[in-house]
Amino acid sequence: MKEKIRRALATREKKVISDSSLTDSAVLVPLFEKDGRCHIVFTKRTDHLTHHKGQISFPGGGRHQEDRSLLETALRESREEIGLKESDVDILGELDDAATVTSLYRIVPFVGIIPYPYAFEADKFEVEEVFTLPLDDLRNSAIRKLENVTFGDTTIEMYTYELDGRVIWGTTAWMLNQLLEIIDKI
Repeated sequence: MKEKIRRALATREKKVISDSSLTDSAVLVPLFEKDGRCHIVFTKRTDHLTHHKGQISFPGGGRHQEDRSLLETALRESREEIGLKESDVDILGELDDAATVTSLYRIVPFVGIIPYPYAFEADKFEVEEVFTLPLDDLRNSAIRKLENVTFGDTTIEMYTYELDGRVIWGTTAWMLNQLLEIIDKI
C-alpha cells in the first residue's frame, strides 16, 4: 500500500496556491498499517487556541522563520504536537495546497507513513486528543456528507465525516476527501 500511495502522489499534478496574503503553514497526514488495514492519525485541538479551537485536524501549523521548508514545518509541528519523531516518518508525497477561509492560511499537506504501534505524546496545550481511524471506515457513504457551510458572506460546499461521535469538517475534511479519492484510484 505504501508504494502505491507514493506512486499515486508522485504521478499527479499538485495544485499550488500562490497567494502572498495567506500565511504559510503545513500539516502531516500520518498513515500507518495495522492488521492489513491503513489507518490515519488525527488530533482534536484544545478549546482555548486562537484558531480552529476544538476542531479535528492533522498535526501541523504555521511556518517558523527557522524552518528551511514547509516539510520541516510539518515535521516540527508533528513532533511538538504529538511527539512524532521526524526520523519515524517516511514522506510519501503531497496533497494539493489548501487555503483556510477564516484564519487565512495556505496549508501544504504532506502524507507520510509512520510505524505502528506508536507512543504518541500530545502537547496538552494544543492537543486535547490524538486518535486514529481506519481509512476503509471513512469511505463509508453513510458517514460522508456534502454540506453547504457559510463563513460570513461566503458559502462553501464541503464534505463532512461523522464517525464515533466525531465530526471532521473544513480543510481537514477537504484534505481527507482528496486522499481518499487518490487511494480509491490505486
